[in-house]
Amino acid sequence: MSGSIRLFVSAPLAEGAEVHATPGQAHYLGTVMRRGVGAPVRLFNGEDGEWQARLASIKRDRAVLAVETRLRAQAAEPDLWLAFALLKRDATDLVARKATELGVSALLPVTTERTNAERVNAARLTAIATEAAEQSERLTVPRIAPVQRLVDLLSEWSPERTLFAAVERSDAKPLRPGRSTSIAALLVGPEGGFGERELDALRARPFVVPVSLGPRILRAETASIAGLALLQACD
Repeated sequence: MSGSIRLFVSAPLAEGAEVHATPGQAHYLGTVMRRGVGAPVRLFNGEDGEWQARLASIKRDRAVLAVETRLRAQAAEPDLWLAFALLKRDATDLVARKATELGVSALLPVTTERTNAERVNAARLTAIATEAAEQSERLTVPRIAPVQRLVDLLSEWSPERTLFAAVERSDAKPLRPGRSTSIAALLVGPEGGFGERELDALRARPFVVPVSLGPRILRAETASIAGLALLQACD
């Protein structure tokens, strides 16, 4: 099944069910991938596992998929979040794509004193995360949270979830395998780092653990990828 098409759908999946593709998915199947009736397609919806389906009909922007057999049962995935300061569009897109590939369950964009962007196209990020989930063969698509200020994120944070804050130019201990990350999140700041008031706010929260990602100053998108890889290795 390597290289076969996978699609995320919102419809329930069960043997014998019929799933109507979105116009975009129909265009992708018929025009981009040139698939015809009978072509195999794998489907997942984040709840019912992964299913083998066949293209039952296709015409322009319409397609129907007939669900046949379950290939994988739904399984628990890491509950790892990424909170990140908004970057320019291409960098934000990269963070969303790579974080999805690395298995995060939620993406939480924030604004800080030094962010160079304040808005995000949520539909665009959702589409990027969905495509990354389809390609990386995970069974869920991460939740995309609304943009909020870092101070608001901290005030609403559940103390049960450890927040590992990547703090550069500090005496924070390196993030190494061995730390408990069963219910955790990574926070990455903007280019230029957190402001002093933000650092004070982070230090004042008992659920925040300042960490270092190494001796070099990383770009924000690189820090997100490196930090998530390290947290995954901790498990």
